[in-house]
Amino acid sequence: MSSFEVIIYEKQNGVAYVTLNRPKALNAYNIKMRDELYEVLGAIKEDDDVKVVILKAAGDKAFCAGADLTEFLTAPPPVFARRARFERDVWGRFLSVEQPVIAAMHGYVLGSGIEMSLCCDIRLASDDARFGLPEPGLGIIPAAGGSQTLPRTIGRAAALEILMSGRWIDAKEALKLKLVNKILPRPELLPAAEKLAQKIMCYPQPAVRAVKQAVWRGLDLSLTEGLELEARLAQQILKR
Repeated sequence: MSSFEVIIYEKQNGVAYVTLNRPKALNAYNIKMRDELYEVLGAIKEDDDVKVVILKAAGDKAFCAGADLTEFLTAPPPVFARRARFERDVWGRFLSVEQPVIAAMHGYVLGSGIEMSLCCDIRLASDDARFGLPEPGLGIIPAAGGSQTLPRTIGRAAALEILMSGRWIDAKEALKLKLVNKILPRPELLPAAEKLAQKIMCYPQPAVRAVKQAVWRGLDLSLTEGLELEARLAQQILKR
């Protein structure tokens, strides 16, 4: 795990810390970061010692300023790029992690940064955070799930307005829209994430993971199907 170049992975007392580590590039998401996140998320998923994951970023200016377009727009021919995406579906990996994932965001949270956080379960932000999805202004659309995860989080009308206008929002508006769960002063951001992680770890982990599964899977089901899923998961826990 120590060989990573653009992320830092640490594990302490049941908490996995994944740090985006390209601060000079505002932690822009590049191909190397994609590959390393894919690897580390797979390892976390299989690690029973990990109870909670905290996703954060190095540097003072940004959680993630979006995709590094100097790489992604000059990638190999489409057939190869498409194959690489299916073979290394980072966003699917995020969603497949059974442990709770907390995003602790500061500064610029743009493009892939928002999309990454929307694959997490709980989002905390510093009061200086600014959010935006600038893709339409660049003549492209979100390619990491933003057109699907954003409306599921903040509603269709608000998502369409942000996606089509390219308007940035500050932390207070993000909280109002329920894009984030809580905003905090910058020095309190990581301690708050760690405190929440410790609280989650106090509870039986099969129940915590079942709650996550019930909510995420249930969003794509009818209410009747969702209730059936909940009942099945409840029975599985009782049988343990």
